[in-house]
Amino acid sequence: MIVHTIDLKFQNKEHSIASFLIDSGNGLVLIETGPASTFFELKQGIEAAGFTAHDIKHVFLTHIHFDHAGAAWCFAELGAKVYVHPLGLPHLMNPEKLWHSAKQIYKDQMDELWGEMRPIHQEKLVAADDGDRFCIGSLEVKVHYTPGHAVHHNAYQIEDTLFTGDVAGVKIKDGPVVPPCPPPDINIEIWKNSIQKIKALKPSVLYLTHFGKQTEVSELLTELEEELDSWALEILNYYRDQTAPEKAILLFMEFVHTQLSSKGVSKELITIYEYANPSWMSVTGLLRYWKLKEEGWK
Repeated sequence: MIVHTIDLKFQNKEHSIASFLIDSGNGLVLIETGPASTFFELKQGIEAAGFTAHDIKHVFLTHIHFDHAGAAWCFAELGAKVYVHPLGLPHLMNPEKLWHSAKQIYKDQMDELWGEMRPIHQEKLVAADDGDRFCIGSLEVKVHYTPGHAVHHNAYQIEDTLFTGDVAGVKIKDGPVVPPCPPPDINIEIWKNSIQKIKALKPSVLYLTHFGKQTEVSELLTELEEELDSWALEILNYYRDQTAPEKAILLFMEFVHTQLSSKGVSKELITIYEYANPSWMSVTGLLRYWKLKEEGWK
């Protein structure tokens, strides 16, 4: 199996968001679309691999966040089927709530960052639930439900390769793996269960949307668990101290950048990490996690 990794060059930065292209022998399979704002780069990447956007017949989305699914409607309008977890499917049929929720965070930057998001007709959407298998040409795509980062998160297995979306974290070039923790669904315990689920599958290769092929699977997943604890405990300190959110964001960004620098990550690469996984968003996500924990959420 040949996997073409397409760099979407989000905000003109390399190694931030990827899509993955595979020829099934019966139409192309695309895993992740990125946002509509990078559709031109995706289209160019497909053409560089010797195909066209019209050749995409099956689109698998790990989850419905804009950086993973924002351009899915473009391929649906070209005739592709779009596979997504059942909890995410209604939001692709009617993305208005998803859009307005994101606009509260990004405000006037919505169009620049993410571009347009149009509804996808129901007949183009396929619910992909845990344990489902889809035979597409020479490929068998197995679905593994992997919540913790998002309640509508899947990982997709083809042979001994797993496409992990955000559940296996963000790792840019030779930098360390870090956990993306945006609101509203972060649950550390559930996320760790998903990591154990991935470990039990014993894949030889992971493909991270942020960013690319990873072969040191066990080491990466163990490091991710440690970083999840590290980030969560740092935010717990802010929560207990009732630190104002604005101050907590500044403190946490300094914490993350110091952490990355101590592991040899250059300032330039830290910038890429911030594009792929804005650390300020993890403050909101993890503060919400601790608040819900205090209220008895499990």
